[in-house]
Amino acid sequence: MTYKISKFVFLTGTLLSTAACSVSEKASDRLKGMHSTRLLVDEGVPGKIGGSSAPRKEQIMNVFLTGYSYWDNTPRGSAQIARPVIHRQAGGTGTYEDPITLAVGHVKRNGRSYMDYPAGTKFYVKNLQRYAIVEDLCGDGPKPQAGPCHSGYQGHDWLDIYVGGQGIDENWVDRCMNRITGIQLVILNPGPGYPVTPGEIAASGCAAL
Repeated sequence: MTYKISKFVFLTGTLLSTAACSVSEKASDRLKGMHSTRLLVDEGVPGKIGGSSAPRKEQIMNVFLTGYSYWDNTPRGSAQIARPVIHRQAGGTGTYEDPITLAVGHVKRNGRSYMDYPAGTKFYVKNLQRYAIVEDLCGDGPKPQAGPCHSGYQGHDWLDIYVGGQGIDENWVDRCMNRITGIQLVILNPGPGYPVTPGEIAASGCAAL
């Protein structure tokens, strides 16, 4: 089992507040009236692929989005994931049929992890023009629920999307991930047909609209 968290988390509190504040201010006018909503996970089937009782209706929401890469994955320099659904390792091109791996926060009770969003839940990230699918856990230690991945940021759920980066300079990938960090509009349970710019996020320079 592996656990992910973006390097952005390890920045000082001051830097985190400053960066997130500037993103939040830009997003607030554009996204007024949209709120973050967390699904209730069926604790009878924690982490079970396809075991979600999640509604299938599309829902527009705001989340705090970060990225994790091949370099800061756990274990380092790997693409291992904890809850594979359609990929054996973190990946995906971002299309509806091949969404990119996404990590979410979780709560650990009695040695079992209860995910904030069930494995297999799909999102569409508007600014990245990519579909994503929950296949991994974000947060480590005996009480991941005490960390930012589960707690969220300023009332927004925290999603950590895999950007790739194997074969690319690690420092460059870190800067790349910072470009997509912030409050982002996403669609929960999206249908097909939304615009897609397929490909690895890091390979595209973390380009966003």
